[in-house]
Amino acid sequence: MTTTGRFITLEGVDGAGKSTHLGFVAEWLRQQGREVVVTREPGGTPLGETLRELLLHRDMDADTELLLMFAARQAHLAELILPALARGAWVVSDRFTDASYAYQCGGRGIEVERIAALESWVQHGFQPDLTLLFDVPPEVAETRRSAVRAADRFEREADSFFSRVRNAYLERARAEPDRIHVLDARHSIAELQGEIGQLLQALT
Repeated sequence: MTTTGRFITLEGVDGAGKSTHLGFVAEWLRQQGREVVVTREPGGTPLGETLRELLLHRDMDADTELLLMFAARQAHLAELILPALARGAWVVSDRFTDASYAYQCGGRGIEVERIAALESWVQHGFQPDLTLLFDVPPEVAETRRSAVRAADRFEREADSFFSRVRNAYLERARAEPDRIHVLDARHSIAELQGEIGQLLQALT
């Protein structure tokens, strides 16, 4: 009988450094003998990757942005995440719905109720088993973002935007402390990976 897999997400403002640790999480799980699927949002499917290009590089209003995010998420769930979990794989995703609450609600100012309605429609109560939230002060994230050669339209947002995004993420973490674990991304890579390994060990 196939054991259902687990769903792990990595979150944080642009510049928090979460992408640095995505490979570590996947490799740690593989060393435990798990099948691992690594993916990202927006993206993860052919349709999702097409929508990603639009979302990162085409100007649009906040409502359109939100709807496209959830359109990509619907395809992501139906075509990749849920089938992988059903066969027993562990799915590790660079962002998921917490990012919509942080960026579209916190950053853009869309009402939380509207995002919650879309979440309910698309996810039917489905949530990650573990979310790693990489947190850094705004000035640290800004320094890291400034090193990006070709910034997308999110990365080009003002510092005030990212302060709102960060606050929204931390509010989510306070509301769901059992699922969302806040990691101080100012720590060294070795320190962070030690913390991440402990969290993964507890999940497995």
